[in-house]
Amino acid sequence: MRIALVGAGLTTVAAAEILIRRRAEVVIVERDKECIEALADTLDCGFIHGDGSKPAVLREVGPQSTDVLCCVTGNDQSNILASLIGRSLGFPRILTKINDAELQPICLELGLTDLIIPRWQAARALADLAFGTLPEDFAEFFKCGARLFSFIVREEDVGPVEELSLPKRCAAICVYRHDEMSLPKAGFALKLKDEVVVLAHEDSLSELRERWAMPPPSPAAEPE
Repeated sequence: MRIALVGAGLTTVAAAEILIRRRAEVVIVERDKECIEALADTLDCGFIHGDGSKPAVLREVGPQSTDVLCCVTGNDQSNILASLIGRSLGFPRILTKINDAELQPICLELGLTDLIIPRWQAARALADLAFGTLPEDFAEFFKCGARLFSFIVREEDVGPVEELSLPKRCAAICVYRHDEMSLPKAGFALKLKDEVVVLAHEDSLSELRERWAMPPPSPAAEPE
């Protein structure tokens, strides 16, 4: 598995160490040359010097040969831009880190559904552990190809939840509306801007992403 990480902060370094131990091929994209030189002595991975929010630099990463692009710099706007450009270049999966949780609905509307929100995730893990509701290995919940996918309801999605016509082995399990959570049963009416969480088999993710992701920009629309 080949994974590219844009940004060389503490999160990137820690993730790279884990991924390398799991025998993944790791490439780090970083604009600070001195940072790359320092990390090259401790991390057994590839490095690309450049701005990860530039199309030319992401092309150098190799979209067709990379399984996951992780945009994890310290700047939310840079991460969102790099994610959108990465999607337009054909990276099969993109993870986007945002520190400002208010940007989450915008990211979802843009089709960036694999979000990393450190503050929320740490807080939820802490609260769940305190109540004893988080397993020792959370990944145990997602066996046999089970995955989560979320999207923002558009005008064409408004109506009974069962009329979404989801792919096989997919089910809407949760709806967020105005900071309230609902468990959608038959007849539950979806409204514009609702966030829907779907439990899906990994084989259905590409169809879900294609349906609820915005079309990538044309090459002429890419930033210089």
